[in-house]
Amino acid sequence: MKTMTTMTASIRTKSSWWRRSSRSIQLFILALPVLLYLLIFAYLPMGGVIVAFKDYRYDKGIFGSDWIGFSNFKFFFKSQDAFMVTFNTISYNLAFIVLGTIVSVFVALLLNEVRNKTAMKFYQTAMFFPHFLSWVVVAFITFAFLSTTNGLLNQLIAAFGSDKIQWYFKPGLWPYIIVLVGIWKSMGVSVLINYAVLVGVDHSYYEAAQLDGASKWQMARFVSLPFLIPINLILFIMAVGHIFHSDFGLFYQVPQNSPILYNTTSVIDTYVFRALMQTSDIGMGAAVGLFQAVVGFVIVICANAIVKKIRSDSSLF
Repeated sequence: MKTMTTMTASIRTKSSWWRRSSRSIQLFILALPVLLYLLIFAYLPMGGVIVAFKDYRYDKGIFGSDWIGFSNFKFFFKSQDAFMVTFNTISYNLAFIVLGTIVSVFVALLLNEVRNKTAMKFYQTAMFFPHFLSWVVVAFITFAFLSTTNGLLNQLIAAFGSDKIQWYFKPGLWPYIIVLVGIWKSMGVSVLINYAVLVGVDHSYYEAAQLDGASKWQMARFVSLPFLIPINLILFIMAVGHIFHSDFGLFYQVPQNSPILYNTTSVIDTYVFRALMQTSDIGMGAAVGLFQAVVGFVIVICANAIVKKIRSDSSLF
């Protein structure tokens, strides 16, 4: 009798194990294309990191080129413009993180008050559409507004009797233009993420607040915002990991690569690109890229640790 019971339990255990295994295999097959993509385009290229420590020559190849240690890193850190482009990179990214978060949360709260479905679809499409535009197209749109001769803004300024502004010769104005264009293009994704969180909030919270006499502002502050904090903390951790990286198209295409604007629009990525165009030193470019990756990794770990200490349930890992 005990033997039969043991055999039955063993069969049930094997059957349960097989069901779990088959389910895991199905999930693995579904994830296989993404895993292959990451392996081919994210992990295999990591072998090229050694170029940062070599005097790369085309005739010798990656592995045959001579080792030169940290000499490639000296080009960037000893450059006169290193501090300027690093400061610009960090400043712009901080502006994007802070202002982008404020704008996306504010717009998501406004969308949450829209009850007309047609208007909602129009607003969502209008905000999300710029995300699909290339930076070349965005650069032409910006030029259509800022052109000295036929630009829309200059036509409006001239209509009010003022002198036209030569936007592409005014470096001091471009930090505001860059931030405005960057937030305009990327805002749609952040707004939809925040709006999706608000859609999932139980309406009983708002009904209870309304019964207590809460205004729209108070409901947004004490009901909506607490639900948005966790997702925005996760987005913050992910964003600070790229604080030493910049969107190349934004800083190269939109200012039209104008030398007059280099002091306010040049960042690490555009600086390295121009240096590569002049020197063709691939090792130097790889060194700066490795520096950005390592610093970004350290910042993510530190930011996640800080968030975990403050709100353990809102950390990324």
